Amino acid sequence: QVQLVESGGGLVQAGGSLRLSCAVSGLTFGTYGMAWFRQAPGKEREYVVGSTRSSSTYYADSVKGRFTISRDKAKNTVFLQMHSLKPEDTAVYYCAASRYYTGSHWNEYDYWGQGTQVTVSS
Repeated sequence: QVQLVESGGGLVQAGGSLRLSCAVSGLTFGTYGMAWFRQAPGKEREYVVGSTRSSSTYYADSVKGRFTISRDKAKNTVFLQMHSLKPEDTAVYYCAASRYYTGSHWNEYDYWGQGTQVTVSS
């Protein structure tokens, strides 16, 4: 059974930092592309960043220079380090896994976590 479990969300002031984690089990971690998406109330799910099987990364323009994705293969975990947070970063953040895709279309991903809330106060 594949499981993706996010953690690390919370409330932070604008300009602050958070690190999200996504613990992955039930699949061969190194053979999957991983991505982070987010969804704010009343808005569509938005691509944040993707990491291919070879660890190439692709960031949404809105987070470039502020967010960093990384993988710990020994722990089967993907991280999202977020700096210089803005109120518009407020959303539920989801990690996702895909065997063959790491683009921005959320419906191409095979597995999803339950999400973790990030709230940035102004």
